[in-house]
Amino acid sequence: MLQVKTVSYQYDSSTKVLDNINLTIEDGEIICLLGESGSGKTTLLRAIAGLENDYQGQILYDDENIKPIPIHQRGFGLMFQDFALFPHMNVAENVAFGLKMQGVSSLRRTQIVDKMLTLVGLDGYHHRDIDALSGGQKQRIALARSLAPQPKLIMLDEPLGSLDAGLRERLVIELKDIIKQIGLTAIYVTHDQQEAYAIADRIAIMNRGRIDQYDTPEELYRHPKSEFIAQFLGLTNIVSANFLRKYVDFDLTAEKYLIHPDSLILDGNGQIQAKVIERIFQGDIYRLRVIIDDSVELSLKTSSSHLITDDLQFIRLHLNADMLHPL
Repeated sequence: MLQVKTVSYQYDSSTKVLDNINLTIEDGEIICLLGESGSGKTTLLRAIAGLENDYQGQILYDDENIKPIPIHQRGFGLMFQDFALFPHMNVAENVAFGLKMQGVSSLRRTQIVDKMLTLVGLDGYHHRDIDALSGGQKQRIALARSLAPQPKLIMLDEPLGSLDAGLRERLVIELKDIIKQIGLTAIYVTHDQQEAYAIADRIAIMNRGRIDQYDTPEELYRHPKSEFIAQFLGLTNIVSANFLRKYVDFDLTAEKYLIHPDSLILDGNGQIQAKVIERIFQGDIYRLRVIIDDSVELSLKTSSSHLITDDLQFIRLHLNADMLHPL
């Protein structure tokens, strides 16, 4: 549906913000641009939207180069972190704004606004003032306004970034359900890994203007292609082959390996003795930091049914060698 072909962009002669980006997005897919601040994800989104046009390369929609097409004729929807709702308009007027700009009749606007507010779970909120809404309600109204003109593609730039963690966790699932229910194609920008895992069909990890890996959330988590990607995803159990040779009985071909937290299992007969240096209780699990051989620090999680008390300093671990991943 959408193809980004060898796209590069720089603000001046020395600052390259996008560097040879290639990306394909299928119809009905939600893809996430995930990266740290300054990685180029918002600039790429702006280039697709038409807000940045001085790029090299091509952006194709249904095999048509969209660069000459004005922003308002592309049929794309945009939603930003601050929601950009109009405080002098009520909820219904905000949702209808794009439709009014398109010249949609008053009767048809009313029908679409009713449908959109029902879709986002805010039926009956038509005459509410924007200032009277909670953060989560504003997010839903901004989404309804973006969806009302029936865009071919919707782009969301850190749409939950201003909300608290608990609300973000709930709304990202609702957001995915709404987008999938309509059958929209979406590009979602975030710096939050858990948000990306929850909403995306595929995730593009961006780093210094490049896409380092483009995969499903499961594949990214299981098989990150580099130490940078592993660290960025919070997978910090990176060890040398020399360390591992004490605990595995097969040849190790790489110099470094990722030990997934899931591959370390509390086992009284395990081959690894570890000293517990931090224990965090999180309801159904403990998160543990341990040190091995007085030098290698690892993290793992284990069921809280295993009683890990403050005075339990040493534990034994079984390493599931099948889950070792070379870096």
